Amino acid sequence: MVNCCGLLTATKEPVPLKSVDVEVTVRDHVATVAATLLYENKEQSPIEAVFVFPLPGDAAVCHFSAKIGQSEVVAEVREKQKEYDDALTRGQQAFLLEESEKSPDVFSLSVGSLPPGESASIRLEYVTELAVQADDGLRFCLPAVLNPRYQPLGSDGGAGTISFGPGTSVPASLVPYSLSLCASVCSPRPITKVESNCSLDPVQYLNQQQTQAAVKLAAGHKFDRDVELLLYYKDSHLPTAVVEAGCASAKPGSLMGDPVVMVSLYPEFPPAVMSLMTKSGEFLFVIDRSGSMSSPMSNADSSQIRIDSAKETLLLLLKSLPIGCYFNIYSFGSSYTHIFPQSVVYSQQTMDEALKVIEDLRADMGGTEILEPLKHIFKQPCIPSQPRQLFVFTDGEVSNTKAVIDVVKRNSGSHRCFSFGIGGGASTALINGLAKEGRGHAQFIAGADRMQSKVMQSLRFALQPAVVDISVTWDVPAGVSVTTLTPPITNLFQGQRSLIYAQLTGEVEANEPGVLSDQVKAKEKVVEVSVQSGVSSSLTAFIAVNKGNGEALQGPLLRRNVPAPSTSIHTSACLPARSVFLSLWWHSNLCTAFTRGTDNASIIIDVSPEVWATVLAVIWLHGFNNDAQEEWEFLAMKAVSWLHGEKVPCMTECVEAGNVLLGCQVQESSMGM
Repeated sequence: MVNCCGLLTATKEPVPLKSVDVEVTVRDHVATVAATLLYENKEQSPIEAVFVFPLPGDAAVCHFSAKIGQSEVVAEVREKQKEYDDALTRGQQAFLLEESEKSPDVFSLSVGSLPPGESASIRLEYVTELAVQADDGLRFCLPAVLNPRYQPLGSDGGAGTISFGPGTSVPASLVPYSLSLCASVCSPRPITKVESNCSLDPVQYLNQQQTQAAVKLAAGHKFDRDVELLLYYKDSHLPTAVVEAGCASAKPGSLMGDPVVMVSLYPEFPPAVMSLMTKSGEFLFVIDRSGSMSSPMSNADSSQIRIDSAKETLLLLLKSLPIGCYFNIYSFGSSYTHIFPQSVVYSQQTMDEALKVIEDLRADMGGTEILEPLKHIFKQPCIPSQPRQLFVFTDGEVSNTKAVIDVVKRNSGSHRCFSFGIGGGASTALINGLAKEGRGHAQFIAGADRMQSKVMQSLRFALQPAVVDISVTWDVPAGVSVTTLTPPITNLFQGQRSLIYAQLTGEVEANEPGVLSDQVKAKEKVVEVSVQSGVSSSLTAFIAVNKGNGEALQGPLLRRNVPAPSTSIHTSACLPARSVFLSLWWHSNLCTAFTRGTDNASIIIDVSPEVWATVLAVIWLHGFNNDAQEEWEFLAMKAVSWLHGEKVPCMTECVEAGNVLLGCQVQESSMGM
């Protein structure tokens, strides 16, 4: 799938890009991104250009300016459309930046007429929250429009074209545009490290406490991957508060005139609390089987195919579910299917049935239409005392992101949603929106990331207890009041961050009657705050007009029916699946092999082959596979629970014999036996 973004003609053909300069400023958990993009019209006639900008899902645009030739404009937030249409009617150059009606992470900018031979310089600024990763790092990803892939001469994308999917690694000297990126980071806590999937210059710490740092993208960027930054802070689980002063020019008592505070909560619960895992639930796995899932996870020659990684992950999830829960598996593309007519009790028989179906899953279902399967799921009655949990895996974008997120939000009282964006093309608005409105957790898996460890972390979130009945008390100086700007926090989970934004005022202000129930006043308030803060919303847009001589540009607007460049999809042969020891649990051949092994070692213990297989599997995991404990922890716990239920009279002897057979020294107590 080609993501048409950047500066485009009316036929969605890219206007030649010359350079991209990006400045990122991170304050604790929030990033401000300022980007300048330079384009040039190499045609003989004026073109009508549109700038399409896919933003992170929870980002807010706060500045836009554009320069065509010698004319420069700076946009201001106004209500949509009218001023733009009026300006074009008068023959003036006009710029309209507004949020797409179908997806909150796509902003379209109507630049208007770009004369032949002229350059267009576009500067855009936005702010966004940074997502927390499984290892406590904060993830920043540069949007594809600021890091377009270059398809060199002779590639499937055509001769020297730009695309926004997986790219081809070429020497930086052959790419006709450049990217520079610098980032500055500051936090109340020391910055322990900054990592990236791209080459960086060494990190420079700007003070002795290491609470401020700067880093740059190294020269020679090849435009063949997403640019990601991972930031790590010391004592990341401690709460922090960042205060921003109000604007001196703004009216006191207004949102921009008063100070605001951001409080970050990222709790770490005691082990005793985390051991209280639930043993119930209805688990619904929703798998993207669109054609793009046949692409590799990254551009590396040895990269695994996305659908195969998803199948391995699904296998691991199934074997890790608690006994007695319910489950079902949905596949979607242009249509959708499900393995069972309705969710079934998790047992050896139903798991075996599901595993047979999983083996035959292919990326052969067409497009990415996720709304209908979600509607079907939400229409099914919930099972009493079995909380419903959705695990959604997708690698693409959808055209109806808002509708998808809205249906999840409407059903969030009875469902939780955990979402996984696979590869570099997944929509951040979709993935983050599903998790945010579904009270779950979002994960992005790209490049060499192992999907399994991230998915198992989300399963841990789904099974862990939650902290509820949360109240927030503000300890502020006398005469200062606090107005919370974000919805109340209803629950807290281990490894999930919650942010609270609040406005600090000098005195308590009474609520206006009827504001919450009067939609007209609510819309007026949104427009007022949006215009005052310079942050666009669904009801406003950045509008700018070149109020020079007002003369219309000469020459017709050029419209050409030239197909947009396509992205080359690498379809290398499927790699053999990893031989995961735990996936053979309960397998009769394995049990027979272990029994023969014990005879060869002259160890004879009167237990069933199933018990032997389970004991040895658990010992092997603890003895040889500790690095991947996140992936097999639940399966091992379930195995130990099963052994306790079997009431094996000689468990200590079994563990000792297993250690001798496998060459381990694993203690019985460390395995929970």
